Amino acid sequence: MDRILIRGGRPLNGTITISGAKNSALKLMAASLLSDAPLTLSRVPALADVRFLGQLLARLGVSVEDEGAGRLRLHARDLAEPEAPYELVRKMRASFNVLGPLIAREGRAKVSLPGGCAIGARPVNLHLMALEALGAEIELSEGYVIARAPRGLAGARIVFPMGSVGATEHAMLAAVLAKGETVLEHCAREPEIADLADCLNAMGARVSGAGTDTITIEGVDRLHEAEWTVAPDRVETGTYAIAAAAAGGRVRLDGAEPDHNHALWDVLRRAGAEITAGAGHVEIARSGPIRAVDIQTEPFPGFPTDLQAQFMALMTLADGASVIRETIFENRFMHAPELTRLGARIDVRGNEAIVRGPVRLKGAPVMATDLRASVSLVIAGLAAEGETSVSRIYHLDRGFERLEEKLAAGGADIERRPEESA
Repeated sequence: MDRILIRGGRPLNGTITISGAKNSALKLMAASLLSDAPLTLSRVPALADVRFLGQLLARLGVSVEDEGAGRLRLHARDLAEPEAPYELVRKMRASFNVLGPLIAREGRAKVSLPGGCAIGARPVNLHLMALEALGAEIELSEGYVIARAPRGLAGARIVFPMGSVGATEHAMLAAVLAKGETVLEHCAREPEIADLADCLNAMGARVSGAGTDTITIEGVDRLHEAEWTVAPDRVETGTYAIAAAAAGGRVRLDGAEPDHNHALWDVLRRAGAEITAGAGHVEIARSGPIRAVDIQTEPFPGFPTDLQAQFMALMTLADGASVIRETIFENRFMHAPELTRLGARIDVRGNEAIVRGPVRLKGAPVMATDLRASVSLVIAGLAAEGETSVSRIYHLDRGFERLEEKLAAGGADIERRPEESA
């Protein structure tokens, strides 16, 4: 097991290239199950989660060919037994999204209930509700979902009680091969949903309205060969932007999509950063003091929960008190105790955290607890005096491609070392 060492106090300057979005790439990979023709994806990030899903797809009979330079060729010509076992699905929640495509194409599937980060309960009841509305017969047995649709799926009107990203995407994946029209209402509007819809349309699907509250899908008999480039990762974009604001300096983020992070740009400007956005890039600079800003996590286009931990790290340096309210997931302040080891002053009260600053962060050994919490500790380490050691970084490897290399290119003093050498 590795750890990351950071010697802080150095501003970031330079250019960082943004990778493809993990949260898009995983659902696009699952879409390959819908067709017996190849799907070639470009700008696929080299991440542990991508590797895990590739292993599961291979188990299901998909030919998974890494062509290098972020290109992945997926060919589900002849599927194996449509069963996704616990030992593969437990590693991450996105694996569960093979269920809908398998039902749509094979008429049956057995998929383990998912695992993933311990950031609170994230039930899959909305996923199963949507699949049942499309005609699937669902049975839960010994930790598995056993689904059957011997006569195929049929279009339906599905009204989600809340805007669930995963359930919206899962319903889309199943409905593209359903007979007739499917209308999804009260949908999530995240950019990754539009990316999935556009890729499915490139494969021959007929999806409209993605990115709005209502998505309409006209079922087709089959999908054909396609190539698609994964959308840029808005969470990675936001993470490096916050890192630049925390460390100071000037950083250009190439390959970013500025329109995917408007809520973040607003609060970073109020916190004292300069944001300049252009076609395919964003520049972040900060030379003056950081000001305290209150935030509340919300579904897109609001402030994303996946940037909450990173923003908390920035607020430890701010002049004044800031209130951070988490409304998406419970138990997502697990990074707060680790930040206090670096000198942060954070008071957690239910779904609110009050951060009082500014403090002089000082390096210390800290431990990652989940994917986004991990990178908040890295950001704090960049701004801290002395050396910070972040352990259990396998969480980081699930969601950030070449993190140390990208930060080092911007001037950070950061390296990865084996844990046993500590």
